[in-house]
This record gives sequence, C-alpha cells and structure tokens, in this order.
Amino acid sequence: QVQLVETGGGLVEVGGSLRLSCTASGGTFTDYAMGWFRQAPGKEREFVATISRGSKRTRYSDPVKGRFTISRDNTRNTVYLQMNNLKPEDTAIYYCAADYTVTGAVDARTSAYEYWGQGTQVTVSS
Repeated sequence: QVQLVETGGGLVEVGGSLRLSCTASGGTFTDYAMGWFRQAPGKEREFVATISRGSKRTRYSDPVKGRFTISRDNTRNTVYLQMNNLKPEDTAIYYCAADYTVTGAVDARTSAYEYWGQGTQVTVSS
C-alpha cells in the first residue's frame, strides 16, 4: 500500500505562483509514474501532468502547458508541481496519484493510477 500526502495548496492571486508537493510512503517510489490531477466544483477530475519513473518523460494537459512544471526527487520520494502564471480557472482541488508500471511510460488516464492522495485546495483569486 502506498500513501500520498499533498502539501502546498492555498490562496494566490491571478498571475501568482504556487508549488505543490506530494510525498509518498509505503512503497518503492521508483516503481511508480506520478501524476497530478485536479477537480473543480461540479466538474470531473481532469488530468494535469505526469512524470515517468526516471523523469525522462513528462506530459501536460493543454490548459497548463507552458505554465506548470512537474518534477520528482526520487531520493525524497516526492513529486512536485510548480504552477506559474495562475489563472482563476486553475482553482480546484489538486490530487497526487501513483501509477505502478514496469516501464518508463506516462499515462494521462485517471484509471491508470492505483493510489491517490487526499487532495490540496488551490484557489486563484482575481
């Protein structure tokens, strides 16, 4: 069993920046591709970004490309999401997720991820 804990959410003004962290425990961190997803009120959970086991591959959803950066530090069992130039439409609960894989692939599908964090609220005010 893998446990994921997100931190770093909060209230930020339009155009501001925020860095989310997700620390994993209970598993071998390098066995998992890691992803970030978000869910706004009344909407389905949507893909944000993912990173492969060795950080050689990343993928982003179109709304966040050029503004968000996903990274991971395997020595700290932590994945990060650096969010710059935030917009009101970025307001959502952000979830960290782990995808067990024997390859270095990444996957944008929510169904691919076995473990999920509790979420952290990001609110962008105008």
